[in-house]
Formats: sequence, structure tokens, C-alpha cells
Amino acid sequence: MLANDAGGLYNFRFELINELINQNYQVYFAVPQSIENNKVKLIIESGARYIRTNINRRGTNPIEELKLIKKYKKIITEVNPDIILTYTVKPNIYGSYVANKFNKPVIMNITGIGSSLAIGKLKSLVKNMYRYACRKARIVFFQNQSNYIFFIENNMITEAKTKLIPGSGVNIEKFKPMEKTKEDDIIRFLFIGRIMKEKGIEEYLQVAESLIKKYSNIEFQILGSFEEDRYKDIIYDNKNEKIKYLGRSDDVRNEIREVDCIVNPSYHEGMSNVLLEGAAMGKPLIASNIPGCKEIIEEGYNGYLFEVKSVESMEEKLIQFIELDEESKEIMGKNSRRKVEKEFDRNIVINEYMKVIKDILKEGRQYESI
Repeated sequence: MLANDAGGLYNFRFELINELINQNYQVYFAVPQSIENNKVKLIIESGARYIRTNINRRGTNPIEELKLIKKYKKIITEVNPDIILTYTVKPNIYGSYVANKFNKPVIMNITGIGSSLAIGKLKSLVKNMYRYACRKARIVFFQNQSNYIFFIENNMITEAKTKLIPGSGVNIEKFKPMEKTKEDDIIRFLFIGRIMKEKGIEEYLQVAESLIKKYSNIEFQILGSFEEDRYKDIIYDNKNEKIKYLGRSDDVRNEIREVDCIVNPSYHEGMSNVLLEGAAMGKPLIASNIPGCKEIIEEGYNGYLFEVKSVESMEEKLIQFIELDEESKEIMGKNSRRKVEKEFDRNIVINEYMKVIKDILKEGRQYESI
């Protein structure tokens, strides 16, 4: 497994790793975090074998990129894997390139088109690199219909190589409704994510400042690490007691359980894990009306969708939620849980992976016996 973050691998692929190990597969995972990282330790404890790879997720230095390709070549030479699973842009592109050199099958996962494909200066280059990678991959999983259509329409992949899955799914046994530890009249909103412009943090803060002046019983929380340092001063220097930065969390269930609504103002998503986890815990959802969010939210049923990047639209939907009676909010939360149980259970994703893995291995054995 080639990935760009141990946290994401643990949070969204751990059950798949466990299933592979339970079925007597040997699993290696390559991530940039050190062996001291808590999520790395947890994955190692499951029985998977750790390899460190240095990845600058947003970097464009050609020397760094070549070093990563060289590292992937070293890994494949030493491990000699039967199948390579890749996640996120750089592991997808460079992993597929290297795997092809060694004639190794790749199962790629498009977790989102990302800024490099959506708006970045390197858009054309990344598109061409992805086109090559998809051509070399055995199968490509897409987490939402929009990303799938984007790749098809831009001739980056043939339909025969694609499979649509419900994001990363969510572990509905781990994420389930929990009682709050305290009850009061405060309506709490929670933003979870990397703190950066494209996650909509600016709009979220603007709406918070505006609504706090209108309502005395609301609170806006922020949970996540700083991807862009310029937001540190803005958030740390904030003097408004009703806007709270919670730092990072080793278990987001602790923060989700205490709030009334999850807000995701992101500009683009693969399939929002934040919304899936919030929904699984029975929380109403409010998010940008974009692919990766709109599949999870049914307007008025388990939350609301607002126009992406629009402060006015977001504020309107938050007001709509604030002014709901308690029973309506509770029903909305129950509907969220019901929707993820039916459509986004992580076992759906695991079963798809296991089927494809077994098919590839079966093909390989048949080829060897000829």
C-alpha cells in the first residue's frame, strides 16, 4: 500500500488491512510518517510491515519527486509484491509508473481530483501524468460519480477499467451515536479538516463572526492541523470565546459526540469522510453542494447543502438549522445514521477490494500455469 499519510491510511483503510491479514496476506505500507507516529504504530500492531517514504504532498521540486520515484523502485525490488494498492495523487501516479516497470498490477484509488487537477498551475501536466498512470493500472476505484466523469470525459481512462465505490465507506460499528457528556442550550457547529483555504476555513470563520452577533446560544469549533500557516495567527489571535480551536485529535469521535452539526465548506472532495463519520454518529450535516458531499446529504432530510465558496449561502443554511426545533434536529441526525448504514458501510468497500484482489491473483496463477 502506497499512501501519503499514515493518519488517512489508518482512519480509512485499517479495516481493509485487517481483512487482508486475516486472510493470510502479507501487507506492507509505505507512508512518510516516522515509526514513532501513533497511527504508524497501530498499523504495525495489526501485523502490517512498515516502510518510510518521504513525500511532500504539495511540493513540486523535481529532485524531491525523483527521490520518491527512486524510493518506490527500491521498495518494489525488495518487497516484490503481487499487487500494489495506491491512494492519492503522488502515490497513484508515481506508484503506477514504477509498478509498470516491474510488471506489477496496480489497484488505484482516486480519493478526489485535488487542487492540482481542479485549479492548479500544473493542471495540464498532472492530467497527462494521470492519463499515463490510469493506462498502466489494472483497475481504478472512484469515490464519486463526478470524478469518474471527469476522468472519462478527459480521456484519462477507459470505462472498462473503472469501478465506483462509496468513498472509503465508514466503520458503522466504530462510529455510532453516542450520548453527549454534557447537555446545555448551546448549538455547536464543528469544522473538521486540514486548515487551508480550499477546505473553506475562511468562509466558515466569516459566517461564525456574523452569526455570533445574531445568536447568543451558538458556538463554532475547529478541529484539525494547519496545512497553511497563515491561518495560525488568524485562529490563535481570535478573541471571540464562541469560536474555539480544538487542536488535533487522536479520536474524532470525542469531538463529534459533543456537537450538534458537522459543517464542511470544502471546495472539492473525493467522498467526505468527515461527513460520513458525522452521519454515522447521528449528526445533521451542512456542506458545500459539491461532488463528495452532495451524495451524503439529502436536502432537508439529514442536512443542508450551500453554494460552494458562498458566505451568504452558508449563513442562510446555518440559520435554517439553528431555527429548527429540537425534534426536527434529532430526526435529521437519525436520518444521517440511516443513510450511511444503507449506502456507506465500509464493508461494501472492503468487499469490492477483496473481489478485485482475488481476481487479479487468480489471473496471475492461470497465466503462470500456461
